[in-house]
Amino acid sequence: MYTVTAAQSSVTKKIPAALWALTISAFGIGTTEFVIVGLLPTVSADLAISIPSAGMLVSLYALGVAVGAPILTALTSSIPRKKLLIYLMLLFIAGNGLASVAPSFTTLVIARIITGFAHGVFFSIGSTIAAALVPAHKRASAISIMFTGLTVAIVTGVPFGTFIGQQFGWRATFIGVALLGVIGLISSWILVPDDIKSEGKVAAKDQFKVITNGRLVLAFLMTALGYGGTFVAFTYLSPILQEITGFSESMVSMVLVLYGVAIALGNLAGGKVANKKPLKALLWMFVLQAIALVVFTFTASDPVWGIITLFFMGALSFSNVPGLQLYVVQLSEKHLPGTEDVASAFNIAAFNVGIAIGAYIGGVVVESSLGLPATPWIGAILVTAAIVVTLISSKRAK
Repeated sequence: MYTVTAAQSSVTKKIPAALWALTISAFGIGTTEFVIVGLLPTVSADLAISIPSAGMLVSLYALGVAVGAPILTALTSSIPRKKLLIYLMLLFIAGNGLASVAPSFTTLVIARIITGFAHGVFFSIGSTIAAALVPAHKRASAISIMFTGLTVAIVTGVPFGTFIGQQFGWRATFIGVALLGVIGLISSWILVPDDIKSEGKVAAKDQFKVITNGRLVLAFLMTALGYGGTFVAFTYLSPILQEITGFSESMVSMVLVLYGVAIALGNLAGGKVANKKPLKALLWMFVLQAIALVVFTFTASDPVWGIITLFFMGALSFSNVPGLQLYVVQLSEKHLPGTEDVASAFNIAAFNVGIAIGAYIGGVVVESSLGLPATPWIGAILVTAAIVVTLISSKRAK
């Protein structure tokens, strides 16, 4: 995979500095991806569009990631990893800068797609770099540490960004996110070593092998369905909390902090649980996630029980991320050696196809006669489909 120094490869307890750089950049990228969820009502009012239309900013960003992950990862495969990380953060800064001055909804959509391109490549190469920096038995934990940057963004970046948007306008939020990109760029420049090398040019045949491998396709389907189920409700969480639970805008920001804390804890716990048997761990995570979504359907109208259920929803919704990434890397190592980067890229694409589908379905549900209250149990249906696919994968593995 990657060439790393002997000191780095022998690390068992100390977290490599490069992993912190990845985590810091993931924080900025995670903030820009998810902060729009808290800003939907604000953007909707300012640009005179419906909330479901504003929700397209989630779907189209995710599609940008889905396209960018496999295609741009392949096109940039020969670029040294450190140089590529810096280029990605420059693109990230440019995308958010454009969003902050977007004169129309169309321009804002274009800015989000550009930022999504940077996101897709970053997490594609970041997962394999993180896994290569630590011993084999700690790879899921290393991936979860990198993704902790994303989850910490949900704990702090999203609620704080939402608060800024509510007080000073959503454009101010994107200016702040662009500044986070500058910090990520500097951290990559300083902390990522120069001797992390690329695997070389990715052949088209390798991409074809990955997308035609039955086991990997099932894994991608697990990712899309499991993650997508979460976003049917998560995309419209701010309107749900205001219109159904009855919280004020300021209270929604506080609830988003709690939700983010749950996500961070669930992500770290999910990484540890999935270190040895990721497929078995994923099955139970999906089952519990589906149950939590169904329960939230009935507790969303109650402030106390709604928050309690939301905490468990948060913990479970992102707990599967490290396990899914590790499982895909393991499958590619076993069945298609040398395609780990490509497989990781397609799995990042699958995550975001799931987000796009989930956000789109959520918008359709919100505009239908079912309305906002139905989004959690509709999401549970998608997660249940992920459970079925996981059982099929387990059977094939045996």
